[in-house]
Amino acid sequence: MLKGKSIFLRVVEKEDATTLFLWENDPKNWKVSNTEVPFSMHAIHQLIEQQSNIRNSGEIRFMICLNESEITIGTIDLFDINFKHGYASVGIIVAEENERRKGFAEESIFLLAEYARDILELANLQCTIHADNLASISLFENCGFLKVGTRKDWLKFKGKRIDEISYQLCLKKEM
Repeated sequence: MLKGKSIFLRVVEKEDATTLFLWENDPKNWKVSNTEVPFSMHAIHQLIEQQSNIRNSGEIRFMICLNESEITIGTIDLFDINFKHGYASVGIIVAEENERRKGFAEESIFLLAEYARDILELANLQCTIHADNLASISLFENCGFLKVGTRKDWLKFKGKRIDEISYQLCLKKEM
């Protein structure tokens, strides 16, 4: 468990399958997750099982939980982990809308970055964001991620072309 001031991150458990099933199958979340089809419960169970070995799967998902109530409000992931070159991609969603814009996502990213640097010994994190997702752009920039590029008209959502912005965080010892 990774514990912060307001939240803690814990690995996904089998008991989280129903929650993940609901969040992953909510069409409101599909744009940011690039999902096109619903997940089956079987697929959710497989995802949870595969992440038990980070070196084989190249990914790990944490549940974001509130310290006071232990209520789960979202997930944060490291994926496409490359141990040889020391980098990974980050994905996050605060699925409980009433818990957004309270600093929980920022705290989650800082905890995840410390874990990636100190435990996994990664050197860099990266993320890609839809150019019209101003909340995520602000979040990652506030967490020290630097814009490293833009892919023009890279994504398509409901018939509209959207730029994709790439961000990078160099994980130095003094975060």
